[in-house]
Amino acid sequence: MTVLITGASSGFGEAAARIFSAKNQKVVLTARRIDRLDALATELGDRALAIELDVRDREAVEALPDQLPEDFSDIDILVNNAGLALGIGGAQEADLDEWDTMVDTNIKGMMYLCRTMLPGMISRGGGHIVNLGSVAASWPYPGGNAYGGSKAFVQQFSRNLRVDLLGKNVRVTNIEPGMCETEFSVVRFKGDEDKAQQVYQGMQPLSASDVAEIIYWTTALPAHININQLEVMPTAQAWSPFAVHRDAS
Repeated sequence: MTVLITGASSGFGEAAARIFSAKNQKVVLTARRIDRLDALATELGDRALAIELDVRDREAVEALPDQLPEDFSDIDILVNNAGLALGIGGAQEADLDEWDTMVDTNIKGMMYLCRTMLPGMISRGGGHIVNLGSVAASWPYPGGNAYGGSKAFVQQFSRNLRVDLLGKNVRVTNIEPGMCETEFSVVRFKGDEDKAQQVYQGMQPLSASDVAEIIYWTTALPAHININQLEVMPTAQAWSPFAVHRDAS
């Protein structure tokens, strides 16, 4: 099996690369930070290939299959992991550039990879697409606006892919993690590690390897089983009561 992972330079993507490699699968590692990818590919050995890729660049994504050497060219599993959240303010004060970045990465980048890799999977008689969503797709929180909207798109796009691919032997899985300590909050808070650590203070969040194990499990099941959607939270996380604004009077 050959697995293509986007956003493989850190977090879920890096952890997934390690697990698939440990299971003797070939891994194509893509991300913007090629120095990190090269280091990971060197660590994983001959079964790993690093390619610099910005999923927001449609032409670069469309050209990707032609860049793959023959022994890495038949992609069996696509892990659409590249994604991010930026900012935590309300919609009335949001930075539109940050909204654009989230839409371009979380939505359009995922679509570009699916559209590019699906024809090959179908022609070879099977494959598996794993999209990384978020609990934010279903459960809103203050400041989650564009990020939550982008992950709701991932949820619906994944469901519609299942319909489009019925009878094609291509599985589609949407994995929706809750609080997980990776670089996610560091990126959201523009490198402020103290503020990022406060998000997880006093509780045990998920780890990147926890989510990577789930990614691998969904792909390792017998081919007639499709995990459509899997929402996972740390035990210390649950839902809050409805917010109600009350006039001071």
